[in-house]
Amino acid sequence: MATDYDEVRSDVKESQDRSLEALQSANAPDARSVVNELDEADALDEGLTPGGEIVAEELVVQVIPQAADEFTCYSCFLVRHRSQLARESNGHSYCIECEG
Repeated sequence: MATDYDEVRSDVKESQDRSLEALQSANAPDARSVVNELDEADALDEGLTPGGEIVAEELVVQVIPQAADEFTCYSCFLVRHRSQLARESNGHSYCIECEG
């Protein structure tokens, strides 16, 4: 008697049907409820820093303008001293690290 190896065995088919029935009967959360829970969690996290502490103060940063002996690299956008200038082309300056 020849055996068809491509045919699904009966015990495998039964276990597939049982697992499908189990998934369908499970109390899966509704998509809208999941989205609402995520939105609520995001709303709670707005005042928190990555460490979890609440910050209620405004940060003040002093901006120092670029000095005459400095340039901004067009590749890495860092402000560098003129001694680190590798080349200038088309009005753009490039630092030694980006050109190296």
